[in-house]
Amino acid sequence: MYSTLRFICSFLLIILSFSSEIEAQVVDPIKWTTETEKISDTEYLLIATASLDAGWHLYSQQVPDGGPVPTSFMYDDSSGDFRIVGNTQEGEGKDIQDPIFEMEIKYFENSAVFKQKIEVTEEVGRILAFVEYMVCDDTRCLPPDEEELTFNLTEETTAETATGSITGGMVSTLPEAEDSASESRGLLNIFFLSFLGGFAALLTPCVFPMIPMTVSFFTKQSKTRASGIKNALLYGLFIIVIYVVLGSVVTAIFGADSLNALSTNVVFNLVFFALLVFFACSFLGAFELVLPSSWATKIDSQADREGIIGIFFMALALAIVSFSCTGPIVGTLLVESASKGGLAPIIGMLGFSLAIALPFALFAAFPGWLNSLPKSGGWLNTVKVVLGFLELAFAFKFLSNADLVLQLHLLERETFLAIWIAVFGALALYLLGKITLPHDSTLQHISVGRLSLGLFVLAFVVYMIPGLWGAPLQWISGFPPPTQYSESPYGVGNTQGVTGTSVELPDHAELGPLDLITFKDYEAGMAYARKVNKPVMLDFTGYACVNCRKMEERVWPEPQVQQILRDELVLISLYVDDKKELPEVDQYVSETTGKKIKTIGNKWSDFQIKHYKANAQPYYVLVDSEGNKLNEPTAYNPDMESYLAWLQEGIENYN
Repeated sequence: MYSTLRFICSFLLIILSFSSEIEAQVVDPIKWTTETEKISDTEYLLIATASLDAGWHLYSQQVPDGGPVPTSFMYDDSSGDFRIVGNTQEGEGKDIQDPIFEMEIKYFENSAVFKQKIEVTEEVGRILAFVEYMVCDDTRCLPPDEEELTFNLTEETTAETATGSITGGMVSTLPEAEDSASESRGLLNIFFLSFLGGFAALLTPCVFPMIPMTVSFFTKQSKTRASGIKNALLYGLFIIVIYVVLGSVVTAIFGADSLNALSTNVVFNLVFFALLVFFACSFLGAFELVLPSSWATKIDSQADREGIIGIFFMALALAIVSFSCTGPIVGTLLVESASKGGLAPIIGMLGFSLAIALPFALFAAFPGWLNSLPKSGGWLNTVKVVLGFLELAFAFKFLSNADLVLQLHLLERETFLAIWIAVFGALALYLLGKITLPHDSTLQHISVGRLSLGLFVLAFVVYMIPGLWGAPLQWISGFPPPTQYSESPYGVGNTQGVTGTSVELPDHAELGPLDLITFKDYEAGMAYARKVNKPVMLDFTGYACVNCRKMEERVWPEPQVQQILRDELVLISLYVDDKKELPEVDQYVSETTGKKIKTIGNKWSDFQIKHYKANAQPYYVLVDSEGNKLNEPTAYNPDMESYLAWLQEGIENYN
């Protein structure tokens, strides 16, 4: 025991001393580099890039009063050989609550790019500038610093129209930062949903009764209260390890770049539709999902061993014994996270296991709380059944994805809504005690909580019914197929559409969301834009893209936004999951990814990656009729005011 403690203490001292040495060696965690981009014979773009060490961040040019020193640039134009055009533009940073200054501040992590347009009046070889800045991590800040930057105009690179040159003083976007922020939000959502899934699993008949049993075991078998708490903490930690390892296996199988490949893959969606239906039937009581009993017996025998090994096998025994309840939830979470790619399966299993492990640790530390736990009973099976209905409903989203990608029109909006109305209607009847299932106990009366939940589900069913006649149903936008993907796009009895008049379509155009004139081919749309002298909005989207539908059904219908989309620009929607094959003569090997481009969707995905260094949808780019960007592109943005301001900015720059 003492030798173990000595080892741990020695190890910690080594780590601390090593950390101190590293910290002492760090002089400045930021490095500045410069480059110059030639726009025309007299116009240049000065580009300053800050590369930051991990854990450090650089503040924006605009910070609130009383905050840190903002980043600022001063250009030495005393010679009069050039003039500054507009303000220094910066990339998309993060707006978060700063822990040091205790206010919401915009800052940059990993890297930051600043761009300044200039116009030369005489021949200039180089330009000097000075940047003042401040860098911090989560616990401390370095003193404000200043650095001299040199921009060499004789080694400039030429701005290409295809990648978006400077127009109207605006600079090209920084998609890497935007994609990083979007990815972070996606992982946070996965963690939160998985944590809720773990909490739901905790309330099932296979897990909930184990809490008092396991906590009592640790507190009674341990010689001291501290030892019992330590063992319970180890037990919770091993639960987390087991599920995170499972997430790591899924990550290794699917890889880190499976976002579009999986979420829009027809086979993937059909397989997981079948899996979720299978899990739902298990939760509803059709059968029990159990692993081989020999597994549980062997694991349980190892759990009798003393020490850390025995505690690990106890955690593993819980995972196996509770599989009939946790298996469907874990399967559903892994399905969803696998479609996101990257670290999502690991993050998902971390959130799920954390929700299960926390109660064991907390109740071991405060055993008196056990008296406040509700008694096990029929309500635990009710939790399982509710989860079964939810899984059955969400299963049809995967089936809908496959139908949308193939454009088969087998599961159109009305059919999808009819299925959801039936599923949630049955759930409402179950909660109100009108339906019983195989594992339900005799119900003398229903509780107030169950009645409230039943009434809420019933209200949700009533809310969905008008959707059969064309109501937008914004609460669930993104889940049903879009309005135009239906038997009666404008509702029963209405054949004229939302505009109320017939629309004369240009060549190669069709009606898209909200009856907007939409081109699905880039060249055709750009040709039309040149003809009518209007700017263009490139809409990188997907048939199975949930956030794309949310934008089209929640933000685009707003009168001011819709007016701009309808009257002031040309809309080109490029579907990256379009599975129609390109003619053999048009197929090619991508210069960016090295993959064979065979389908229309592959073509637009490659186009987005090549020209805008982004591969997320939705992704919106405002350009003129020659392809020059009018402002920084934007992605999913449910804030109508912000999206409207972005549109207006692009239109103003075009004019």
